[in-house]
Amino acid sequence: MAVITYRQALHDTLREEMLRDEDVFLIGEEIGVFEGSYKITAGLLKEFGEKRVRDTPIAEEGFVGAAVGAAMLGLRPVVELMTINFSLIALDQIVNHAAKIYGMFGGQTSVPMVMRTPGGGGQQLGATHSQNIELYYAFVPGLKVVAPSTPADAKALLLASIRDNDPVLFLENLALYNTKGEVPDVVEPAEIGKAKVTREGTDITIIGYSRMALVAHQVAEKLHAEEGINAEVVDLRSLRPLDRQTIVDSVRKTGCAVVAEDDWLTYGIGAEIAASISDGAFDYLDAPVRRVAAAEVPLPYAKPLERAALPSAESLTTAIHQTLDAVGRRR
Repeated sequence: MAVITYRQALHDTLREEMLRDEDVFLIGEEIGVFEGSYKITAGLLKEFGEKRVRDTPIAEEGFVGAAVGAAMLGLRPVVELMTINFSLIALDQIVNHAAKIYGMFGGQTSVPMVMRTPGGGGQQLGATHSQNIELYYAFVPGLKVVAPSTPADAKALLLASIRDNDPVLFLENLALYNTKGEVPDVVEPAEIGKAKVTREGTDITIIGYSRMALVAHQVAEKLHAEEGINAEVVDLRSLRPLDRQTIVDSVRKTGCAVVAEDDWLTYGIGAEIAASISDGAFDYLDAPVRRVAAAEVPLPYAKPLERAALPSAESLTTAIHQTLDAVGRRR
């Protein structure tokens, strides 16, 4: 079992799938000669050539639309959008075409394409380059939206996404690219729509995805070591479909829940999780569901302000303490 970065896991998976299936090709800005803004596609142009690693103009609506057409005709394009912020330029192609063609054409054609895109703050890239707007897409029937937090899940979910016959938005938080983790020598495609309990516990459930799932796990380990708090951690991994059952089962066991997300609090993923808990585990709750999210401001550029606006291990720890204190469970 190798220990590799999140970045390397994505690169290796793209290469393996291109070797396995000649219908898989890559398309996006600067992914060829420049080898990608984040070097995910390093070396792939040289190995596979311009036919399968397609550099594009700065025209997201154009190349996402081209990928939709290619997918309808039987290819399996993997689009790299430089950041999720730029996906807004291609919103019509993603929401009104990729997501709806299968249904509108009565299943006569599918759109097996993947849209890889990073997001998130913390890199001092300014308000228009640091957003977590995955809710825009998780809201849309016809799309699948996944958000792995570890190198192993990045590989397993990218395998599943490329082989899926529906359009998949594959979310990568910029802060995760250099994180490391164990990846088995043989990785099977993950089940899209299935969450993972990454840490068993009995005192409280912490629910997160992408970067905040990693933070949740780190916080849980620290709380157990320092305070004896035994937290269960649920990594959503998939935002659409959403694995409500795993969430509900965990909260029924612990009786308390905190949801951590990098997007804004109002109308966020956490609100949907809280509603799901209310629907499926209300009678088991000993305290209201708390949510930890980003400050509701365009993210500042200045590093101290940016850090203050983003959810953190400290803000998550505070929410956990407040929840446990409310029910007298804190040791």
